[in-house]
Amino acid sequence: MTDNVSSTDSAPAEPRIAAAEVPLLRIERVTKRFGSFVAVDQLSLDIRAGEFFALLGPSGCGKTTLLRMLAGFETPDQGKILLNGRDIAPVLPHRRPVNMMFQSYALFPHLDVHDNIAFGLKRANMPRHEIAIRVSEMMALVKLEGLEKRKPDQLSGGQKQRVALARSLARRPDLLLLDEPLAALDKKLRESTQAELIELQRRLGTTFVIVTHDQEEAMTMAHRIGVMDCGRLEQVATPRQLYEAPASRWVAGFVGDINLLDGQVESNEAHRVTVSTRDAGTLVAAEPRQGLSKTAVSIAIRPEKIKLSRRGPVSEAGGTPAMNRLEGLVTEVNYLGGVTTYRVKLDTGAVLRASMANTARLEMDAYHASQRVTAWFSPDDCVVLEQ
Repeated sequence: MTDNVSSTDSAPAEPRIAAAEVPLLRIERVTKRFGSFVAVDQLSLDIRAGEFFALLGPSGCGKTTLLRMLAGFETPDQGKILLNGRDIAPVLPHRRPVNMMFQSYALFPHLDVHDNIAFGLKRANMPRHEIAIRVSEMMALVKLEGLEKRKPDQLSGGQKQRVALARSLARRPDLLLLDEPLAALDKKLRESTQAELIELQRRLGTTFVIVTHDQEEAMTMAHRIGVMDCGRLEQVATPRQLYEAPASRWVAGFVGDINLLDGQVESNEAHRVTVSTRDAGTLVAAEPRQGLSKTAVSIAIRPEKIKLSRRGPVSEAGGTPAMNRLEGLVTEVNYLGGVTTYRVKLDTGAVLRASMANTARLEMDAYHASQRVTAWFSPDDCVVLEQ
């Protein structure tokens, strides 16, 4: 896949890799059970060299178990884990060219910053003068110069996170695994650290695999995202593809906010699908690229794709009358700074969620509760998903 990652300016540029190149990491039909519970179920995945890859999913979906198998802390019951073509499933953790940064950071409280970073290098019997050089390089890389003699309890949360990252990178692994590494940071620090991680990964060219349940974090940082549920990969795609073209109703409902209207296909012609919905009447949507094999479908519309108007008639760009027009009443307004979100109860009884960017400083374009509006959207704003 060579699509651009996202329109977000801070998003990392996807590495340019020949399509025929063997992936750095290949997971082949891996299964892991704990008793009768299947944590990872026949999962296959390729991750490229130099890629920033995110595993995203709800709690208990198997993403951390998969990460622990990559690190060597768990052994697959079935399948292979190939790193540079070599099956590392039977290889002990400390003998793999893989390092893992834990959510808790797992710093040694009795060691100072220098010795925490040097710990793995000493275990690998690196000469003392080389350790000093490598630790100095890592300190500069994560911007901790001057803090070598501090103990972990003398550091802020962000500084502890950097020490853990430097220690993970010190042995120059082929693959760095990050388990919810930013979960303990406050929002502002998390955002700045995300940008630093993106830049660090770009500079080093090391393959990063991050586990997170934070969708915004995954969308911001990763070249590609694998969405997991019940031990299986539901979709692997770039952030933009995942958001704009979800592969299933479950993925659409999990990633971001969305309106889902269930119905039956009435007609499918001229690249337009007409759907009779239970809650919003007849709607027209763009035909999905892969075609349809079922008549029971859901129409998915992101809140920002829904336009609101207090005046009619409503037309699309170019003056064409809008195909999908729904009348209703605003029941809820939430001002969130950059955007305002609305809940609109349609005359049919269904509820739509809409969001609008706050482009004006004052409330000239805002709507208020109890106001009647027309909610409208174009066929191209809809995604048709088979149920």
